[in-house]
Amino acid sequence: MSPDTVTLRPATAADAPLLAAWDRQPHVIACSSDDPDAEVAFDGIDWADELSNSAYELTYVIAEVAGEPVGVMAVCDPHTEPSHYWGEIEPDLRAVDIWIGPPEWLNRGVGTRMMTQMLDRCFAEPRVKAVVIDPLNSNVAAHRFYRRLGFREEGRRTFAADDCLIMRLTRQDWEGQA
Repeated sequence: MSPDTVTLRPATAADAPLLAAWDRQPHVIACSSDDPDAEVAFDGIDWADELSNSAYELTYVIAEVAGEPVGVMAVCDPHTEPSHYWGEIEPDLRAVDIWIGPPEWLNRGVGTRMMTQMLDRCFAEPRVKAVVIDPLNSNVAAHRFYRRLGFREEGRRTFAADDCLIMRLTRQDWEGQA
């Protein structure tokens, strides 16, 4: 399939079993934790609860190719989201997470198309001045991926027990690529 066929749709509670299954994939676990003994990604998040909790300012979308779910993305305003995961951070940003579920969809251009669509959505909001991401510092493949999209490194930061590399893509850099 061509990555041009990737579509994003809102995630629903019906997607919870799929996301829970993807969280047991070794490549998903590796992108969410440096713990070599982890058996599930994202600390075993309860997806049914996560997807139905509309008070949490985090939006999830499912990426599909020809109707087949292949990945998921999360986007939020890191300044206002209630958990304060990002701590003190300026307003007018978006934070994005992305992962491919089925391993057979890795390295096929799907992630690039997913991220491109999400960045276009984020920057379609006139007040959004940048997008931030926080891949694990150990995830050098993710660092390369984000650099190809125009993200620049800002430095390392620890979130809970996770050593992450903070990266940022400004509106100016994104629009300069067009």
